[in-house]
Amino acid sequence: MLIKLNNIEKKYPHFQLNCSLDVPKGCVTGLIGTNGAGKSTTFKIILGLVYPDNGQLELFQKPTNQLTVRDREKIGFVLPDSGFSGYLYVKDIIPVLSHLYKDFQKEYFLRKCEQFGLPLNKKIKDFSTGMKAKLKMLTAMSHKAELLILDEPTSGLDVLAREEILDMLREYMLPGNRSILISSHISSDLEGLCDDFYLIDQGQIVMHEEIDILLSEYGLLKVTEEQYETLDKTYLLKRKKESFGYSCLTGQKQFYEENTPGIAMEKGTIDEVITMMIKGEAV
Repeated sequence: MLIKLNNIEKKYPHFQLNCSLDVPKGCVTGLIGTNGAGKSTTFKIILGLVYPDNGQLELFQKPTNQLTVRDREKIGFVLPDSGFSGYLYVKDIIPVLSHLYKDFQKEYFLRKCEQFGLPLNKKIKDFSTGMKAKLKMLTAMSHKAELLILDEPTSGLDVLAREEILDMLREYMLPGNRSILISSHISSDLEGLCDDFYLIDQGQIVMHEEIDILLSEYGLLKVTEEQYETLDKTYLLKRKKESFGYSCLTGQKQFYEENTPGIAMEKGTIDEVITMMIKGEAV
């Protein structure tokens, strides 16, 4: 595992995190949840910006207090409030990156700046939101990082800029030995990129599933109150009261399609799973 969190706890006056998750080598893992659920706190703990109160954290199969400088150079990250001063030019950050990272790829960085339309002689504060996002991604990826930790890297971007960022990440994963932990409010980004995801709510991991399984095996049953009363509830995860009766989330769509002919069934999506798992009632 490139990242392993085991019962990581962090207590604040009005919030408590208790999180366990794994990010295997060669995988893209999503961490999803509503604002304030604990995503950013988890990212900051992994990066050593916040210290946990309890639990075990390993990066590259080492406890974090045993990581060397070279180990830490294998990590690239993007946080919402991270970045260089807006008064710097792109050309100014090249020597900074060269000093920080032994494996900084200057030629790659310059080539990608040209490809993404990032002028070397323009102040960063004059960049568009999309240009700033691409620059942040490029600085995270241009030193042969084996692990990317990305907190909302596509937030606030238009469709074209988001797709360029996602293309960068797909290209980054091509060698097969790298990993990404990413959060995003945009479910389509995660569905098209991630191998699996964790759902966090009020500081607790409430679900872990592979994306392919979610898209193929999860579904929403739409039933009247009469249908609900006679429905086999063995494989129902959550329910939500509706004007017509109930919406019910299942991870065994095929069971209900085969055993309840004619039942209304919608395909499961990440957005629907989040809504049902967080706002739905226990069955």
